[in-house]
Amino acid sequence: MQNFTRTNFEHLEKVRNRSIRVARSCKDLRDRYDEREDGVYYLTTGNGMLYQTYCDMTTAGGGWTLVASVHENSVYGRCTVGDRWSSQQGSNADLPDGDGNWSNRNTFGTVESATADDFKNPGYYDITAEDMSVWHIPNNFPLEFWNMEAAAVLRYHTENRFLRLYGGNLFQLFKQYPVRYNVGSCGDRGPAIPIVYDHGDKESTRMLYGPNSRREFEPGFITFRAINWESAAMAICSGVKPTVGCNTEHYCIGGGGYFNPEEQCGDFPSFDYDRLGKEQGWSASKEMTEAAVLLFYR
Repeated sequence: MQNFTRTNFEHLEKVRNRSIRVARSCKDLRDRYDEREDGVYYLTTGNGMLYQTYCDMTTAGGGWTLVASVHENSVYGRCTVGDRWSSQQGSNADLPDGDGNWSNRNTFGTVESATADDFKNPGYYDITAEDMSVWHIPNNFPLEFWNMEAAAVLRYHTENRFLRLYGGNLFQLFKQYPVRYNVGSCGDRGPAIPIVYDHGDKESTRMLYGPNSRREFEPGFITFRAINWESAAMAICSGVKPTVGCNTEHYCIGGGGYFNPEEQCGDFPSFDYDRLGKEQGWSASKEMTEAAVLLFYR
């Protein structure tokens, strides 16, 4: 037990020295300073703001910067406090953007608590990136164990440099494809990008969602700005591309400020649908519902 509680000053000094590095991203840290260890680092924005985030320095060559996490603090809440990626103001058609955090410069949370609360740092809008990586990590899982492959529910990345077509980050992408109620019909989706699996595969991705949902999507993609039958917009469909039907509230996350019916409203909009006593087979798995979605750039 002493080994776990004793202060490792050598390690602390090593970690503290990371604050003297000058870099805009974890890729810069890897390329300029040959940093190769996963963990918390300091980054600097173009305006000189210093902030901390997590760097994945090992997956697919490393250099991945954690910029955000989507965490559902209460799947039973309906656009209540904590639903920062949809609306904390209830389901309100007069506020079609909700909190609007997919396309603004608000920041919140801490890197240490990214699996226990929503997180968004300045890198979300400051970094110009080419690709994304996504990790689904169980809620409240300690940061020092995130990089254990066995910890992940699902992990994947893109490698076709798609972000260069959309301004270099999600901040700019969602300016082009607003996550807003009544912005278009269910056919007005944003890009669907092929993914490379780091943990999991197409079949395991399928099984993370409900049997009815599986009829509507193709696994092996990340899709942006998916709209459902009721004109609500979801930000990201993780691991899948909608193909037929428009019940995206059951397998996509984030959203604008209004969902009809209101029982869909939230950061994980209708992942718990069967709990409501409706038609069975739409709920996402317990693993998916109780995991934070970590978003990285490179």
